[in-house]
Amino acid sequence: MLNVSIVIPAWNESERIADCLLNTIRQTVMPHEIIVVDNRSTDDTCKVVEQFILDHPEAPIKLLHQDAEQGLIPTRNYGLDHATGDVLGRFDADCMIKPDWVEVVSGIFTEDPTAMGATGPVMYYDMPSRHFGLKSDNSIRKRIYRADGGQPLLFGSNMALRASAWREISGEVCRDKADVMHEDIDISLHLIGKGLKTVYSPRMIAGMSARRMDTSFSSFLNYMRRFRNTFDAHPQHWRKHKPEILFTAMYPAMHLFYPVWQKVLNTADINPAEAAWINEQMELAEKEGRELYDETPTDETYDEKHEERN
Repeated sequence: MLNVSIVIPAWNESERIADCLLNTIRQTVMPHEIIVVDNRSTDDTCKVVEQFILDHPEAPIKLLHQDAEQGLIPTRNYGLDHATGDVLGRFDADCMIKPDWVEVVSGIFTEDPTAMGATGPVMYYDMPSRHFGLKSDNSIRKRIYRADGGQPLLFGSNMALRASAWREISGEVCRDKADVMHEDIDISLHLIGKGLKTVYSPRMIAGMSARRMDTSFSSFLNYMRRFRNTFDAHPQHWRKHKPEILFTAMYPAMHLFYPVWQKVLNTADINPAEAAWINEQMELAEKEGRELYDETPTDETYDEKHEERN
């Protein structure tokens, strides 16, 4: 199986970064490395990460600093350039990956040597009906989040690249100094433009916050325009569907409901990020506990072996 590095760009994410890191180490397969790249945070992001590293010395977590330039793209690139794994996973600092994410990602690239980029669905962990939302997101991304007649577009909150593929396009990805594009779609189109295969897997699951819906309508529309801007920057590529139309239609209801649900969570003292995959994590812990118990000799067996040695 191929090993997987995880790259997490971070800017002022002290509220969620510890939960995010906890999800990266509660995995069926431990990542090769977990790289947090801080980009001039003015809050306690670095302190939280440093404390997490002290509290989990067994975890392969590194904190890097990208201070040369403000922005997601140079921070993302810095992390991907410094990663040493066979596969480079990448998601945001408020994302919570499913406990088998690393294992699934490794399997995707191991089983399909032609796969160069992979992505999957997400659930909004800080909204109700999370699993219903996951099914809906899977349906949307599987059917309409595509380019050039069917190539899957990678989603920045849940994506992975073969390290060799990143090295092939790293010098060509758009810098987007004006900050008007979707950097994940840009990566996708650079891969597709070189004939490098992208794949979609419903088993590659992550959770993300719906906080984007809590912005003003004008801000949300500007964010949706990034779809068109990105394709305008790549006129040789085309798309049949425009997911931004659907996302914009969803905005009014989610914008109204998001703050209401946050009050519900706060009143109930529930950390939605912590609870995102709690059932799956408990099952994993119970399985590891049973395996440990089965591997531990009984008192009788221990006594017999001890007497034989004497």
